[in-house]
Amino acid sequence: MRILVVEDEQKVASFIKRGLEEEGYAVDVATDGEEGLAMGRECVHDLIVLDIRLPKMDGLQVLRALRQDRVMTPVLLLTVRATIEEKVLGLDTGADDYLTKPFAFEELVARVRALLRRRTTVEPTVLQVADLALDPARRTVTRGGNTIELTPREFTLLDYFMRHPGRVLTRTNLAEHVWNYDFDTTTNIIDVYVNYLRKKIDAGWEPKLLHTVRGVGYVLKVE
Repeated sequence: MRILVVEDEQKVASFIKRGLEEEGYAVDVATDGEEGLAMGRECVHDLIVLDIRLPKMDGLQVLRALRQDRVMTPVLLLTVRATIEEKVLGLDTGADDYLTKPFAFEELVARVRALLRRRTTVEPTVLQVADLALDPARRTVTRGGNTIELTPREFTLLDYFMRHPGRVLTRTNLAEHVWNYDFDTTTNIIDVYVNYLRKKIDAGWEPKLLHTVRGVGYVLKVE
């Protein structure tokens, strides 16, 4: 899952970004309303965490513009203001949830997970390719009924592969959706993680599911 954080306070943005990445999400950061609106319009994010007080455009203006453009990405509003009237205004503008600063990171993660679950209710509860199964809600992976332990980044990578079975995913695809905008594509970290994942889901199992397409990328499929 890929999350956009629109927050102009550097310390807060870094805190949120670091914490969400540790939970296995790919995180992009915008530092003002105009940048946030431009990135939000790309519709590549699964969730937007949007501060209300922003330079250039405030969060409600950004939210209103996104909804007018029919961008329906879930939005979690952040604000130091907490009056009922302001909460109602934010929700009426198109926000999906509201969190008041200061907040505990555990609460932020819980709200993020709840919004992402809500968005995926029309998708299969469990993703499956052959006998490999991934449950996004419970964050579990099994093959042949046996539990496979994955790190948060490995889980995110497999989740992306399983949402696109049979599709060849380039390193750029993986960088943008599993890592972030600022990812250095000249490193071999993507290949390293794919190899980690292959050892866990394919070693000792038949058929092999994760394949290399030379010069292009990788594909998860049954051959």
